[in-house]
Amino acid sequence: MNIIVTGSLGHISRPLTQELVQKGHTVTVISSNPERQKDIEGIGAKAAIGTMEDADFLSATFKGADIVYLMEALGSRTFFDQNLDLIAAHNKIASNYAEAILQSGVKRAVHLSSIGAHTDKGNGILAFHHEVENILNKLPSDIAITFMRPVGFYYNTLAFIPTIKAQGAIISNYGGDDKEPWVSPIDIAAAIAEEMEIHQPVNRKIRYVASDELSPNEVAGILGEAIGKPDLKWLAITDEQLLDNLKAAGMNPQIAAGYVEMNASRRGGILYEDYYRNKPILGKVKLTDFAKEFAAAFFKS
Repeated sequence: MNIIVTGSLGHISRPLTQELVQKGHTVTVISSNPERQKDIEGIGAKAAIGTMEDADFLSATFKGADIVYLMEALGSRTFFDQNLDLIAAHNKIASNYAEAILQSGVKRAVHLSSIGAHTDKGNGILAFHHEVENILNKLPSDIAITFMRPVGFYYNTLAFIPTIKAQGAIISNYGGDDKEPWVSPIDIAAAIAEEMEIHQPVNRKIRYVASDELSPNEVAGILGEAIGKPDLKWLAITDEQLLDNLKAAGMNPQIAAGYVEMNASRRGGILYEDYYRNKPILGKVKLTDFAKEFAAAFFKS
């Protein structure tokens, strides 16, 4: 098949592209960075240099494709852009994707959504995924769309490294012994590739992806063991304290408030209510596997 992959060679797009190429598919990877072209071609794919904000570029690139893999990516540093409207920016990209699909005639899409996309309330910054799904759902019913909803990524724990080094603990506005799902990008990529090879896809499908289920305290134990701190603790602070910390670090106030609300939704069960109604088979990559990568990043920083 002729497959378009957005997201350059990111955490998901790289292993996805590698798997699709190995299976004999023709893959074109969209990247906004011309310097990525050599790397893309090095793993056997074609490079299309352009941006998600350019609907005409997307339309031309999508033309002739059997399937497109869609994701919205702004980059974590944009969270410190004081003028960014997070939801508006993602909605614009989603609208460009919808236009490009219509203009190009593509009939299948796999979209990277997220846990929390089932609702527009109480989920903080994840609300934009709900809005993006709604935009894509307005496409004609003869266009098959699979919405992938992964849970919290393992690599998000890398953000804990500074507080571990400075204060000797993982610090957030949730914690405790209640298990929650985590996921590896490798398992997400495998699930996407699996969906792409379904010969008769349904018009609309939602698939959750998870690799492991662990409590915050268990996460602290595994990561602590990996970095030689077996007594590492996960400490819960108040929403107000975390919000103040994020603002002090320079985060966009709207995004900081959304981040705090997202974490708070982990405490009350709002975030995971639809996940547990549609619980997937867990993937192969466990947190103990990722802990080696965490340790390498910890000692390098």
